[in-house]
Amino acid sequence: MAATGAVISAVGPLPAVAQTAQWPSKPISLLVGYPPGGLTDAGSRFISRGMATALAQPVLVENKPGAGGNIAAAEVQRANDPYRLLVANTSFTINPHTYPTAAPIPTDFTPIGLILESQLVLVVNPAAPAKNLSEFIAWVKADSNKGFSYASSGNGGNTHLAMEYFRERVSLPKMSQVPYRGSAPAIQDLVGNQVPCMMDAASLLIPFISSGKLRPILVTGSSRLAALPDVPTAAELGIKDFVVTVFVGLYGPPKLPADVVSKANAAMNAALADPAVSSQIVKNGDMVGGGTAERFAALTRDNYKLWGEVAKRNNIRAD
Repeated sequence: MAATGAVISAVGPLPAVAQTAQWPSKPISLLVGYPPGGLTDAGSRFISRGMATALAQPVLVENKPGAGGNIAAAEVQRANDPYRLLVANTSFTINPHTYPTAAPIPTDFTPIGLILESQLVLVVNPAAPAKNLSEFIAWVKADSNKGFSYASSGNGGNTHLAMEYFRERVSLPKMSQVPYRGSAPAIQDLVGNQVPCMMDAASLLIPFISSGKLRPILVTGSSRLAALPDVPTAAELGIKDFVVTVFVGLYGPPKLPADVVSKANAAMNAALADPAVSSQIVKNGDMVGGGTAERFAALTRDNYKLWGEVAKRNNIRAD
């Protein structure tokens, strides 16, 4: 037995496939590339308890922030461990196009399932001379010679690219991006009228809209939000090819065996089916995910293609 142990030690840890025969037989970690409190972190916590119940093993959330989520993604890829999964957002599909050094490629990972989606909302400070899209466009064009600006949650992130994509779709002149370190400080400066507008996830903006601190112009989904029934969609306002959401989803390392994907996907869906979880997601202003791994793989591929094209056309690079 000692000799056998020495051989195993010499060749290193068993490969991922060998660890999956009785998966899961020990606790599972969900790595999140952002600090606690944001949309991605919330998504991981929405599913962790329900997955633990379904799989009869602890499911732990590990926050490993940095480099727009790249640090957590690289760790999951490097470990190649079926017990270390990744919770990522739309920026995962953007980073390979915007970071000057190589970022993990999302299509190299194994999609497990969609946790939630959030529409974006274009918002302005209530003092702005714009109450609707036509007034917003007129305002931007009138002030463009002064250098019209908008806030984003970070250079090269989804709020940056979404705003540039919107600018393209409505033929606005170039605007100056004011990048912040996260959505919270950007929203606070918008509320304080330090910047004129921004576009961000509905769940982050709804509290400020409800309190009258921000004014919504449009939402970016295929239908109106229940939490903002009076705010039109971009499509309703005649903007073609601009249905945009941000997502939070669950990935495994590359080439995760199909039986593990199936078990993890079923556990995630069971967690999202809990009325306490689904109602909270909807209450926040987001849309409940779920569905098959194949559906999530298609969403990942579509976002990777779309945001790569937007980044290239606008020469967008992350810090």
